[in-house]
Amino acid sequence: MPELTFHLLAILALAAFLAGFIDSIAGGGGMVTVPVLLLAGFPPVEALGTNKLQGLFGSASSTIAYAQKGHVDLRGQLPSAIASGVGGIFGALLAAVLPGEWLQLVLPVLLVAIALYFALKPSMDDVDRAQRMTPFLFGLTVVPLIGFYDGLFGPGTGSFFMLAFVTLAGYGLLKATAHTKLLNFASNVGSFGAFALVGVISWKAGLVMGVAQFIGARLGAMLAMRVGSRLIRPLLVVTCVALAIKLLLDEKNPFHAFLFG
Repeated sequence: MPELTFHLLAILALAAFLAGFIDSIAGGGGMVTVPVLLLAGFPPVEALGTNKLQGLFGSASSTIAYAQKGHVDLRGQLPSAIASGVGGIFGALLAAVLPGEWLQLVLPVLLVAIALYFALKPSMDDVDRAQRMTPFLFGLTVVPLIGFYDGLFGPGTGSFFMLAFVTLAGYGLLKATAHTKLLNFASNVGSFGAFALVGVISWKAGLVMGVAQFIGARLGAMLAMRVGSRLIRPLLVVTCVALAIKLLLDEKNPFHAFLFG
């Protein structure tokens, strides 16, 4: 683990603030914080564990902001939140033993597909539409599956929740964003607990980043509620594409050698 100087903590806090702001609107905050933690000298597993700690603050902050304005019913969504948390626990436990190459291969394609869906589909706004799946079935199947992915790998979790809420649950973009933050918080809790059990978290760095992430997420959520789909839709598209590009630039990605030689 690197020496946590004031200068390094300030850089980590700034990255966390930016990540919290982006994540509260369109997801993808880990795209900012995990690379910064790795560049700072944290081992990969400790970077993931510390990222889950600081991410708790951001997802909690945005969840509270959306709930205070009535965009999400915390009590009504409790079963789904529990399912997401359980999925996150099992995903994090499996992360230590399952090779991630297949996820690196498939994920960029999925993220680009999600970006194209939100960019090209007409009438993508804050109005709720017909459900394609009952809330019970949605919470029993889709929610724990995405929560499991969050604990196992992580990047793009918010985008997957958004897509599921819009296409299957029939939510408008703002309502989908609010519910995404709640279930993302729950999966973060589950995976954070698993990482904490195996002792791979830098508490000092994670807590400093958490405070900054809390503030950034609060500001991002307030802006999203003020502007709505006019902000959420383009930022979601940009975030998905940027995350896909970042994954493809990783030399460990099977597509990297094919695309860049």
